[in-house]
Amino acid sequence: MASTYTPLGVELMATGENAGTWGTKTNTNLQIGEQYAGGYVEQAITSTPTTLSVSDGSTGAVLAHRIIKFTGTIGENTVVTIPIDVQTFYIITNGSSGSYTVQFKYVTGSGSSVTWAATDKGTKIIYAAADDGTNPNIVDVGMGTVTLTGTETLTNKTLTSPKIGTSILDTGGNELMKITVTGSAENEFTMAAGASGAGPTLSSTGSSDTNIDINLVPAGTGNVNLSADAVQIGDNNANATLTTQGTGDLILNTNNGTNAGNITLLDGANGDIEFTNNGTGVVKFNDAAYFPEATLTFDATQDWDVQAAPVAKVTLTNNVVFDAPSNPTTGQFVSILCIQDGTGSRTIGWNAVFEFAADTAPTATTTADQADLFSFRYNGTKWLSVGTTLDLAVA
Repeated sequence: MASTYTPLGVELMATGENAGTWGTKTNTNLQIGEQYAGGYVEQAITSTPTTLSVSDGSTGAVLAHRIIKFTGTIGENTVVTIPIDVQTFYIITNGSSGSYTVQFKYVTGSGSSVTWAATDKGTKIIYAAADDGTNPNIVDVGMGTVTLTGTETLTNKTLTSPKIGTSILDTGGNELMKITVTGSAENEFTMAAGASGAGPTLSSTGSSDTNIDINLVPAGTGNVNLSADAVQIGDNNANATLTTQGTGDLILNTNNGTNAGNITLLDGANGDIEFTNNGTGVVKFNDAAYFPEATLTFDATQDWDVQAAPVAKVTLTNNVVFDAPSNPTTGQFVSILCIQDGTGSRTIGWNAVFEFAADTAPTATTTADQADLFSFRYNGTKWLSVGTTLDLAVA
């Protein structure tokens, strides 16, 4: 009876056959088994399809090796096939050159196959077996080794202190995030998930620094857009400040300034705060708006800073003459309450910048503890009297 062969080429010698060559054939079979157990071989795949076959009774067959590395330069997507009766597993590395896919499959049938992506030069553990006589399957068992250049999918893996390159890609292979290097870096982002009912946290931390900013820097004139119905600022009940970085004005408006008035905080020493309405819009106060009443320190030639104290009072402890007010603004309204002290009989005089009807100032009340109220409007040159109320009881 003649010898037969296994799918991997091992010769099964019949009784009484191969007289004088039994030892040689046995050694060859043992070598085939050694290759099958862990032997390594390289196979060039410079054309498609590349058909791998078994050499009966020979150690030269690629498929008789457990570990196979594909080599060569491919100029197109390439298919590597094996005979349908080979059923085993392999460790295969795609070491070919060229950005094309490599598919490993049975030569016939419509079963599954394993494919390396165009840029995947990784290693896969592959199980090849026939589920029936016509549709054998080749399966990546999912335990391929992770390589430096291969494309790998990691599921339920823990990465301890991983180092990431210059970018993170999205599932389409496009850059999602760029990562740059800072010399002597000490400060970094810390991200934490939120418990039930709480949002996640993005914070800045440092190895030695404290009070570290978080910087959001758009490209060019781009904006930072916060898609939220409300934006809260402030930390642990501390006062909150909304300010500009540098010398720009702070402008508040709606809808990117379309059909909206502005509130502008002008930068610079003695900067104004401007309310600019859109069209016929008005500045509306739904509750009381007022100037806090300031108390002036009595001076016989009375000083009055009408920018700091537009509504003021002063107790007269002697006769007084009001100097020209300091820091006036054209169109400004001011008022001063002059209160006689417990002695009374204090007279009031006015600088020439104060203008009264008929160019005559009213005669002040001189009764002790009584008061007179004077109101003025500034026209850029004169303080025009707009009202005087005398002999008021204010105690």
